[in-house]
Amino acid sequence: MRIARFIFSLLLAVGLLALPGPSRTQIAVSVSVRIGPPVLPVYVQPVCPEPGFIWIPGYWAYGPDGYFWVPGTWVEPPEVGLLWTPGYWQWEDDSYIWHDGYWGTEVGYYGGIDYGFGYTGIGFFGGYWKDNTYYYNREVTNVDVTVVRNTYNTTVVNNNTTINRVSFNGGPGGTTARPTSREIALEHQQHVRMTAEQTEHQQAASSTRTLLASVNRGRPDVAASQRAGQFGAHGAATSGRNVRTNNAPDNPKETNRQGNPPMTSQPQSAPANPALEQKHQREQDQLRQQQAQERQRIEQKHEQEQQNLQQRPTNDPKRQDTERRQQQELQHLNQKHEQQQQKLQQKQQEERQKQKPEKPAPSKPSRQDKPASQQ
Repeated sequence: MRIARFIFSLLLAVGLLALPGPSRTQIAVSVSVRIGPPVLPVYVQPVCPEPGFIWIPGYWAYGPDGYFWVPGTWVEPPEVGLLWTPGYWQWEDDSYIWHDGYWGTEVGYYGGIDYGFGYTGIGFFGGYWKDNTYYYNREVTNVDVTVVRNTYNTTVVNNNTTINRVSFNGGPGGTTARPTSREIALEHQQHVRMTAEQTEHQQAASSTRTLLASVNRGRPDVAASQRAGQFGAHGAATSGRNVRTNNAPDNPKETNRQGNPPMTSQPQSAPANPALEQKHQREQDQLRQQQAQERQRIEQKHEQEQQNLQQRPTNDPKRQDTERRQQQELQHLNQKHEQQQQKLQQKQQEERQKQKPEKPAPSKPSRQDKPASQQ
């Protein structure tokens, strides 16, 4: 804990020294802690205050007093044409590592975290820039058309059968997303770090006691604000969700070792039929291999398309349409793979149920065993 506080204080000091003016930088990896962040709270997005503002989803940050919630908010981008890639927590080397968010011409990799409001875990579907004007997708963003007139409607499909508000990538209980070849390329490009407004917003959250996870148990009283730093102003949104903290496993290396089953909240008994479990493992491996090959084909196709579009400017309509289509294809691919996994799991569970010995039916008492009142 002392080490984590020292690292946080050092990074905060460096950040304060670098506040004047947005500068371009590579992706930064900052805080490292042993205890995982709580799940993401569910909340309503405040209405967009002005045209051109970009939605920054809320996230769990870490400070000297532990995790604290940084409410989602609307902010002005540092430059016209830039979009926000959210930061994310990742389980790595026995610790949870925070990867800073950044501004760029495209939304990159953010750990597969479903932050909502267009940030589905892959890409961004909440809006796009065209001719120096930002257009908002009314299907996933809260805008008043009397204030913001640049809008469109595109349905964002999410076939998750359960509400998944996991706030970290990797490790037991985390998301399993991996960056695509395109997202890896984006990570190596120059970016603009969070603005002074965003930094002040996070600092205000760190000094607000009710936003500490140790106080609110993962349910902050203010989950989102219409403007940065204005937590008590009109339009602020509260959360409404039970908390579940993601703690570090007792032996993460052993749990994550290839071939071992993922950690679950309930202890699992030894398989009743080892041969059946081996068959199920082969089926799962085969499905993962098929999905990996399919994803590789899609990524190669996208990479070739991107190479053909390199000569076009970033605001070129054809380039923007291609990038949106690619994001939708990746989203649909993930949904398809998730449905395949769920279908296989359901099939295997039914096979396990059939293998269980049936309980003997209770024997009916003979006539002479019945009470005298029933004879």
